[in-house]
Amino acid sequence: MESQLDQITKHCENLERAADELSSRVTALAEGQAAATDGISDAEYVTLLVHNKKLKYRAQILQKGIAEYSPPKSALSDLPNSVGSTSSSAAPAKSASRVPPLPEVPKDSMCAILQHLEAVFERAVRVAFPQHTAPVNTQIQLSKMADYQCNVAMALAKILRQNPRVVGQAVLDAAGTSPLIANMQLSGSGFINITLSTGFIREQVTRLVTHGVTPPPLNKRKVAVDFSSPNIAKEMHVGHLRSTIIGDSICRLLEFLGHDVLRINHLGDWGTQFGMLIAHLQDRFPNYLKTPPAISDLQGFYKESKKRFDEDEQFKVRAYKAVVQLQGHDPDHINGWTMICDISKREFNKVYERLDVKLSPYGESFYQSRMEAIVADLEQRGLLEQARIQEDETDRKDDRKFMYSNTVEEPQTVMPLIMVKSDGGFTYDTSDMACIRYRTQELDVDWLIYVTDAGQLQHFKSFRAAAARAGYFNSATTRMDHVMFGVVLGEDRKKFKTRSGDTVRLVELLEEGLVRAEAILKEKGRDEALSQQEFDHVKEAVAYGCIKYADLCHDRTRDYVFSFDRMLDFKGNTAAYLLYALTRICSIARTAGVSSGSLLTEARKEPMQLEHEKEWKLARTLLKLPDVILKLTEDLYLHPLCEFLYEVSTVFSEFYDNCYCVEKDKDGNITKIHTSRLLLCEATATVFKQCLAILGIKTVERM
Repeated sequence: MESQLDQITKHCENLERAADELSSRVTALAEGQAAATDGISDAEYVTLLVHNKKLKYRAQILQKGIAEYSPPKSALSDLPNSVGSTSSSAAPAKSASRVPPLPEVPKDSMCAILQHLEAVFERAVRVAFPQHTAPVNTQIQLSKMADYQCNVAMALAKILRQNPRVVGQAVLDAAGTSPLIANMQLSGSGFINITLSTGFIREQVTRLVTHGVTPPPLNKRKVAVDFSSPNIAKEMHVGHLRSTIIGDSICRLLEFLGHDVLRINHLGDWGTQFGMLIAHLQDRFPNYLKTPPAISDLQGFYKESKKRFDEDEQFKVRAYKAVVQLQGHDPDHINGWTMICDISKREFNKVYERLDVKLSPYGESFYQSRMEAIVADLEQRGLLEQARIQEDETDRKDDRKFMYSNTVEEPQTVMPLIMVKSDGGFTYDTSDMACIRYRTQELDVDWLIYVTDAGQLQHFKSFRAAAARAGYFNSATTRMDHVMFGVVLGEDRKKFKTRSGDTVRLVELLEEGLVRAEAILKEKGRDEALSQQEFDHVKEAVAYGCIKYADLCHDRTRDYVFSFDRMLDFKGNTAAYLLYALTRICSIARTAGVSSGSLLTEARKEPMQLEHEKEWKLARTLLKLPDVILKLTEDLYLHPLCEFLYEVSTVFSEFYDNCYCVEKDKDGNITKIHTSRLLLCEATATVFKQCLAILGIKTVERM
């Protein structure tokens, strides 16, 4: 069977031949050669002239297409879909102009190797098999035979019903050249083994020393990350720990990548409970407007007011009146509310300062007028409904106002939102709808991230669907992610509680972490090796870093067991071990008496020399980072970054055990310094520091 290329070429030759014949006849007519014109009339002459011009133009276009197209003949000769084929699986050939160019290596940032290789082989498939218009899964993975392996031929051969080795060879022939790739070879039944260029590896790992970790290029977005979200007048507890830590790390990741990130703390600062608190404030501190009370235990104050609200009917009536006056913006009630909010925010900030977390508070009160506008808008557009309820065989109207999503996607899991309560008040549903409208329409955010526990999944699905129906959210222009997480368990694998059964206060948890970290560091004699200032810095870095890392190193959707003994262990995949590993790496150059400045000077002279196999292994491992970071942005799971960091520490240990960076004689005197290996240590430390920074963990130079 003739190949597509042969048929196109033959068709082009036929057109040219026809054009030449017509041209000869037209020329003969113009010169008056009667024998050649065979009695052609003037009208026929004009028709021939026009037709000749069209044929020549078509011939030129086809010749140009052949020159640009030029895929390997081995690829086309085995295609089942020849020109004129009636096979139902045949697809029109993709024009050469739609084949993407070979990807370039970024000049001002680290190269995401996997992403680059995927682009190379996706293009190769388009060139080799232009009739295959479906998305291409290039299936690039690490290889034992080389650096990477492309397995696209296996899946593609099933679709094309061809021999996978023939398909693999066609893809290989069409792959072109890339500065990343030194060699590509076909093996087995169609696998393509890829060996990276040693020059590329040397240049990229040296760049880590000269330029630091630079993010791979991508489209920048404006992102709103909603996380932490404690309630005013209640202390932060262990339930807020995961949202705060995960949300902060996601913000750090996106900020590193260059996105415009809004760190939003959606505070619960409005509602019925504030009438209760203000009424109790008036009773406990009658002179509060002139002399602000020093309420040190706001949680206790809240419990007192709640007890009165539950037990004292007169107090309850006063509390409800206080709510009405607060919502009516009575100055005295607003002042009392402001005092309570300020006290609570100061306590929150103590926790955030310890964890080095920055947030912009947006209380529910901020959205009050926007909630009113939301309800009016939805009502005017006929999107709110009143349900009827059956009670004691009496059918009566429910005064609540609902909004249904009318979604066909998972209808059994998408519940209606209650936008207005029976007393006319608003709900969390109303607040969340106002939030999403404010963020997409007023702040022009095009990426929304909500960090909450998995118990909010149903609510998230419902308000997402309702927001889409209302036109406040469009998935085509705005990305929305619900970053779910499991609960924190005690070592008994039950929900983490104090011995008395109360929820663990976050301040107490952090304080206990400090105490335990100090005890372990003193046990190791670190208090004698470090100054008091250094010791305090290390203690905080270890305590808070271990708490964060213990959370982030797990799949966030699963519950995890909180154990100080485990997280403060200096062995295994813990922050304590990684921080200690970093101090060891930093100490190597210090021991050699080589400064970071002199290493930087050396790195700028020429790419570092990598000779030992363990040097190459470490360099290749470090260069995985851009792809790891890009993967994090896809699903917002952070534990792969922890796994990568632990892998780097393990590979570095192999390198350090096999490759002397500094050689000494039997008396301990330095006899030789391997500058290139010190540069590799510096590159490793750079990667360590950036990964830990994304995780929100402070680093130390000495421990």
